[in-house]
Amino acid sequence: MSDRDRIPGGPTGDVTGPDIGDNALEFRDPEKADALADRAEELVAAMDVDEVSVMHVCGSHEQSIAKFGLRSMLPEGVDLRMGPGCPVCVTDMPEVDEAVALATEGHTIATYGDMLHVPGTSASLSDVRAAGADVRVVYSAAEAVEIAAETDNEVVFFATGFETTAAPTAAVIRSDPPENFSVLSAHKYVPPAMEVVAAMPDTDVDGFLAAGNAATITGWGLFEELVEETDTPITVGGFEPLDVLAGLVVLLRDIRDGEATVRNAYPRCVTEEGNKPAQEQLWEVFTTESGEWRGIAYVPEANLVLRDEYAHVDANERFDIDTTAFATNGPSLSDECICGDIMAGRADPTDCEMFGEECTPEDPVGACMVSSEGTCKIWHEYGGRPDL
Repeated sequence: MSDRDRIPGGPTGDVTGPDIGDNALEFRDPEKADALADRAEELVAAMDVDEVSVMHVCGSHEQSIAKFGLRSMLPEGVDLRMGPGCPVCVTDMPEVDEAVALATEGHTIATYGDMLHVPGTSASLSDVRAAGADVRVVYSAAEAVEIAAETDNEVVFFATGFETTAAPTAAVIRSDPPENFSVLSAHKYVPPAMEVVAAMPDTDVDGFLAAGNAATITGWGLFEELVEETDTPITVGGFEPLDVLAGLVVLLRDIRDGEATVRNAYPRCVTEEGNKPAQEQLWEVFTTESGEWRGIAYVPEANLVLRDEYAHVDANERFDIDTTAFATNGPSLSDECICGDIMAGRADPTDCEMFGEECTPEDPVGACMVSSEGTCKIWHEYGGRPDL
C-alpha cells in the first residue's frame, strides 16, 4: 500500500482509511491511538525541519487534547498550539462594558454562563449582578426570548460565540420575538481571524486544525479561499481523542508533502456545503464588520453585527449605551495579562507569571481563565503538556 493510499482522498475533501480508523464509532481505542501516534512520528521524521507548528482554533479541541494528554503522544518536533478558538476569550472589554452598562440601567441581561465573569474595563456582569442588577444565565437565545415573554422589562440577549451559535441567534431574531427583546451581538466569524494569525511573523503556523462544530454550519469548502490566500493547509477535525489525532495525522501529511489544501477528517458530521438553511438564516440577519478581538488584533470583517433590516432588535440601535462610567485610569493586573499572546499562539499559559497565582478560575484576571474553552482554564484543570 502506497503512502498516498493510506489516506485516500483527492486533492481536497473527505478522508478515510487506516490512518484515521476504519470504524468511526470507536472513538477511544488505545491501539488505534497508538497507531495514529506512530504514524505522526513517521511523518515528522520524514520532514527536514526542527519543529512543525500546528494550530487548532477551538476550545473543545483543547479540552480533548489536554484532558486526554494527547500532546504527550505527539513527536517532540510537533508544537500544537491553540489559536483564537474561544469566543468568550476574544470578546473585547468594550463589548462587555456595553452589557454591564445596560444591566446597571435596569435592563435584564440574558447571556451564557461563561460570560458572567469575563472582565470588562472595570467590572464584569457578575460584579453588577452581585450589586443587584438582573443578569440571568441562559443556554440559548430561545431561552432569552422566553424570559422576555414573561416580563415587561427590556430583555437584552448578550450574544457571543462563533458561527455555531450565531446561526441559532439568527433563527430566533427571524421568529418575531417579543417587542421587549433585543440582541447585543458579540458574535464572531472565525476565518478572517485565522488569516490574521497566519500572517503574524512570530506565530509561524504550518497548518490549521479547524473546528468541526463550526464547519457543520459553514461546510469545509469555506476554507478553500483561506488556504489559497495563506498557502497553509487546513484539516477539519472532530473532538473525540481519535478524531483529534486523526485530523493531526492528515494535516501532518499535507505539511510534509507541501500541499496547501483542505481536508475533511470529520466526514460523519461535516460536508463540503455545510448546513445551507442555517447559512441562509445567518447571513440574512448578520453581516460582518471589522473590529478588535480581545488582546489579539484588529480583525477585518470578523465581527457579526445585525443588518439594518433588524435594527429594531439591535440593542446598539435601541439604546443609548453609555460606558464612560466603567473607564479606568492607570495600570491594573489585566495589563500584565498575556491572554492575547496565548490566543495568537505566541505563548503558553505557563509563560504567564500570574497563571495559577493571581489568576485562577475562582478569581480570573484574563478571559482565558474564565471560559471552559479558554486555554488557561483548561490548562489549570488538566495541565497542558503532561509527561505521561
